[in-house]
Amino acid sequence: HGAPKLLLLLTALNTTLACQHLRPRDNTFAWDNLKILKIMAPTPSLPCQHYQQPFPDILRHIDQPQQAATVARQILYNLFAILSKQNIPQHWDVKARHDLLNNLHHYIQHLEHCMPANKMLIKRRGPRNLMLSINKYFKHIWDFLQTHSYSACAWDYVRIEARTCLQRMDTLIRRMK
Repeated sequence: HGAPKLLLLLTALNTTLACQHLRPRDNTFAWDNLKILKIMAPTPSLPCQHYQQPFPDILRHIDQPQQAATVARQILYNLFAILSKQNIPQHWDVKARHDLLNNLHHYIQHLEHCMPANKMLIKRRGPRNLMLSINKYFKHIWDFLQTHSYSACAWDYVRIEARTCLQRMDTLIRRMK
């Protein structure tokens, strides 16, 4: 009778520790991908006027490694979805884009592995509102792309926002320890 309970307990412990013990590449994940982003989507010669949608103030609400992993996964999932669009600007480097998407995908999988099986957020009001804020932020980016007909200028806005997301990832990864 005790063996199944022990197995469940060990599985839960393993998934909890999977995010707390970072892999060697985790320390440089954000900065490595910022370099790839710079290669993939160079700054255009003519800057565009953008409406600045502030990145949600998520970091002050995150006090548990599991919250950090959940928020990081949501950010990367949305970023991956946007950068996977087929109608990216022609001047973006295809190989660098492939490398960036590959890195994002692998890290999303890593985060999903270290999250509990039910993938439920901690049942506090704050984290749920965080997820809503993050989803609203990315919806704004999608709307901006669509409103501006996926123009090079709109994609430059995406590049700037992707840079912001990757910078926040560095802090989130450290909070997963």
